Parts: sequence; C-alpha cells; structure tokens
Amino acid sequence: MGIRRSVVLLAVAASVLTPATAEAAPTGGAWPHSVTLTESSLQGVHGTAPDATIRNVLTVTADGTALRIRLGNPFGDTALAVRSVWVGLQPSTDSPALVPGSNRRATFGFRRTVTVPPGGGVWSDPLPLTVRAGDHVSVSVYAPGSPINAHIFPPPETDTPGSFLSAGPGDAGADESGAAFGAFSPGNLWWVDAVSAVSAARGTIVALGDSITDGYNAFGGGPRWTDVLAERIGKLPPGRRLSVANAGISGNTVSVQPNPYDPTNQCCGPPAPLRLDRDVLSLPGVRYVLLLEGTNDLGGGNYAPPAPASQVINAMRTIAAKVHASGRKMIGATILPMCNPAGGSKEQARLAVNEWIRTSGTFDAVVDFDAVLRDPADPTVIRQEWRNDCYHPNAAGDRILGESIDLSVFGLPEPAALPLAG
Repeated sequence: MGIRRSVVLLAVAASVLTPATAEAAPTGGAWPHSVTLTESSLQGVHGTAPDATIRNVLTVTADGTALRIRLGNPFGDTALAVRSVWVGLQPSTDSPALVPGSNRRATFGFRRTVTVPPGGGVWSDPLPLTVRAGDHVSVSVYAPGSPINAHIFPPPETDTPGSFLSAGPGDAGADESGAAFGAFSPGNLWWVDAVSAVSAARGTIVALGDSITDGYNAFGGGPRWTDVLAERIGKLPPGRRLSVANAGISGNTVSVQPNPYDPTNQCCGPPAPLRLDRDVLSLPGVRYVLLLEGTNDLGGGNYAPPAPASQVINAMRTIAAKVHASGRKMIGATILPMCNPAGGSKEQARLAVNEWIRTSGTFDAVVDFDAVLRDPADPTVIRQEWRNDCYHPNAAGDRILGESIDLSVFGLPEPAALPLAG
C-alpha cells in the first residue's frame, strides 16, 4: 500500500511543471528511459482561444510508448484553463480523421482538466499509446477563453507541424472521424510544445535555432534539415538511435537584445539564452544540443541594429557553458551566407563568428554549414540551386544540410558503415 501511494504521489508531482521545477529537473522527471520524440517551441501569445478545439499534429522522430504531452503557457498573462485533451494517431495531414481506436483522453495528475498558471507548463500522465518514428501524433486541446501560446511555422510547409480547428462550439476532441474539423493549417500549433515517451533511443538531440532550423521558406516540398537528420539516424539499429527535437523559432536571436523585427517580442520567442531552460534543458533525455543561430543578430532590422561579432560570440559562449554544466554535449554550427557585401561590416562580423566557432574549442564538435552551402564563386551567398533567398535554404538546401552532418559528432556510425547481418 505504501509503495502504491508513493507511485501516485510521484506521478502527480512530475505532472505539473512551473518554471522553477522545470529548471530543477532538466531530465524531465523520473520516468525511466524517457526521451523527447518531437518539439515545436512556443513563440508568443496570439489572441484568445475561441469556443473550439484545436487538433495539433506533430511527427515523432523515434519509436516509443507511454507517451506524455507537454502544454505550455509561458507568455500568457492569465491562466491556461484546459478542459480536455485527447491524444491519438493521425495517418495523414490530408484529413483530420484519426486511426480508429487510437484516441485517448489525457489526464494530468489523474485529472481530466488542468490549469496552467502564467509562465508555467504541464506534462500529462503517460498514455497507453505506442508510436514508431515518422508517426503523426494528434493532440486535441479544448481551452476556450485561454491565451493562445502558439508556434507559428509559416507556409509553404504542407506537412507537420500543423493543426486543424473545429467549427465549434464545444469540445470536439473525442471525434475520431474528423468531421468536426476544418482544413489543415500548416505550421499553426497552440499550447503543445513537446511529446516524450519511454524509448529504446539513447537520448535526444535538440536543434536550437532560428528560421533556418524552423524551416521557413524551405520551398520545394521537402523536409527540414532536422527531419533529414532524423531520417538518417532512424536507419541505425534501435539501440544506437537518437530522437531529434526541433527548437527553431523564426526571427529568434542568439543574444539577449531587442528583437530586430518585432518590438512586442510575440513573433519570435525570447532570445536563445532566455528560452534555453524551457526549450532545451527541461526536456527528457537531452544528450546533445546543436546550435544554429546568429543570422538575425548580425543582420539587424527595424528595431535593433546589426550586432557586433563579440555580442554573438559571448551569447554562444554563455549557452555552451550552461549546456556543459548540465552534463550535455554542445555542437556548434557555422552561420550561413547572408548576401552581405564582401569587406562590409556585417560580412566581416559573420566571418569572425564562424572562425571563432571553428577554432575556439568552445564546442564539443562543429558542423560547418557555411562551408557546405556557400557558393564557391561568391562565398557571401548560398549556392543558387540550394537557396530560396539571401538567408534561407530551399528544400534542396535543407536536405543537403541534413545529409552533411557527420553522425560521429553524436557518437553514431554512418548507416552504410554498419556490418551486414549474417
């Protein structure tokens, strides 16, 4: 009886995370072999929820069971009052219909409703669901009148992450047929920022970045570079695999400064050092952090001037120190070309930051994305066939980035180098 009571108390305690408890338990609680299967970092508050249900859809990057869902209210001035959450499996974003019999009602400390205070987050209790890498997980949330803490992942992506919104009024979370829901909205997620599970995967890689990691403007219909990386790792034997969590936010900065594009800071998330705990260190199973940021700092905008190289370097050094202090490995990625004139102050700052990334020894390993995508004839720009605009690769460029990463930086062999069975 005493053991049963202890288990129940542990589950309740692990279920609700305030910012303080999330920081105190960076591995995400006491569930054994728990890893983060997918992530979509929240950016800001975008209005108030109508009397309708949002069916969020995310794709997992590793096999797992006993799924847990995290809901967040990091930017709300009022509480997130969740009346119901349903979690199921979705065959395709072409339809809001779920796999028959897969929909489960989530609980939080064994209760079907939960209130998340401003600045807080909450993990569900484990759900009796099993997924394989590449499966779509549907999280239907009914929280009318609550502040919409959202991740806005701009089109042209047509695949996950994304969501369907019911016509309302009322709770449509139990609807497996999908009849209550409208068309798919690519990139629009409310409140759901992570999915974890018990898994044979060795741990999780978190990609901390800006729009290049988020996949903005990756025209061509292909996956983001983080998805390509997850595909490659998924070809390894189960015991060697790692999951991949995408913590990219379009417009994000690596240094603590005013956002160059939005004085309200609702478009682009807090600067990377300020969101490091919530978006990286509080997640279950994190073993590696891959940092690709700095473009927005160095480029500047209407609300912030271009940052000097020293500002970006100091921010990266701060992030790496905190990641290392938590016991994780830190991978640095060089900053892509930005179409700035050779010899100009912006290009000189980018080159200085990249040289520091390559040579400072701050990182456990370096992936040289600049060298991979730059045009040999003009290293201030991305190669024409791999770029959408001055800052962003297209889908072909994203695939090149994902395929260019040497898996040994994560302690992994290349799939082709594995011995043949038999």
